[in-house]
Amino acid sequence: MTRPAPIVAVLVADDDAEPEGLDLVRAEAAEVHVVRGDDALGAALGRGIDVLAVYDFRTPLVAAHADAVARLEWVHAASAGVDAVLVPAVIDADTVVTNAQGVFDDAIAEYVLGLLLAFAKDLPRTLALQRDRRWRHRETERIAGRHVLVVGAGSIGGAIGRLCRAVGMEVRGVARSARDGDDAFESVASIDDLHAELAWADDVVVATPLTPATHHLIDASAIASMRPGARVVNIGRGPVVDQGALVDALRSGHVGAAGLDVFETEPLPPDHPFWAMEQVVVSPHMSGDVVGWVGALGEQLAHNLRRFREGQPLRHVVDKRALAGANR
Repeated sequence: MTRPAPIVAVLVADDDAEPEGLDLVRAEAAEVHVVRGDDALGAALGRGIDVLAVYDFRTPLVAAHADAVARLEWVHAASAGVDAVLVPAVIDADTVVTNAQGVFDDAIAEYVLGLLLAFAKDLPRTLALQRDRRWRHRETERIAGRHVLVVGAGSIGGAIGRLCRAVGMEVRGVARSARDGDDAFESVASIDDLHAELAWADDVVVATPLTPATHHLIDASAIASMRPGARVVNIGRGPVVDQGALVDALRSGHVGAAGLDVFETEPLPPDHPFWAMEQVVVSPHMSGDVVGWVGALGEQLAHNLRRFREGQPLRHVVDKRALAGANR
């Protein structure tokens, strides 16, 4: 059954311009309010909005207005991770939560493969030697045949697995529960078997969302179970990895290299050891941000708003209760 066009609030960071693609959103909504900051969000919630779209994935404001947000019918996270909106009041309410599943998957997979290739081909050192005008011949590695473990076998993890398998890598996944292999993974193990799977891997890719169960999932004990010289890539959320333990493992050589796009504190503080480690690639939470990504988020939201108006089931609904307490 068709319902009236909704009133939508789009929450952005204080310094953000209006996101691309909101013209498409406005075509599906009665009103669209772009809000920044605590007072603006509180006012929008007080005016009786129907839908909140959260474009600022670091925002603490959903938690600050949790009770009012939990009275909404629908909250959309314009990101793959939903940790900013998955506060207890929203989890316990009937509020539907959706995310940007599919927008970032292939771009992040390409980014991960680029890092794995860069490490195997020693490109960071090549660039450093070039800057110093030093000619130093070295042998490099093939990536075909290397063992890749993707921790987090969801949509993004699956895209990573498929791309790595396409270039001849052996790929396993880890998820909440074990399941049969598919086109992305030769096998998918339970999170209970994480340490055994880490011992198998040459390359560990962290792609799991941040939940209470995954905070510091990759801790000192997990890192100790990795093969000596294993490489770690994190494109999930920073707090999934214990950064102090990773720094220690990089200094000792137990972890051979790391490609880090997400961090426990963002921006990464300028005095953090990662900046000065030649075996570490630091990028500013950009692995999925390819040209046109913001417009794609608007197009996806507009499509779901049309379904909302027409009384159809929303796409990309997240399992709130599963994410609240388990690895995905």
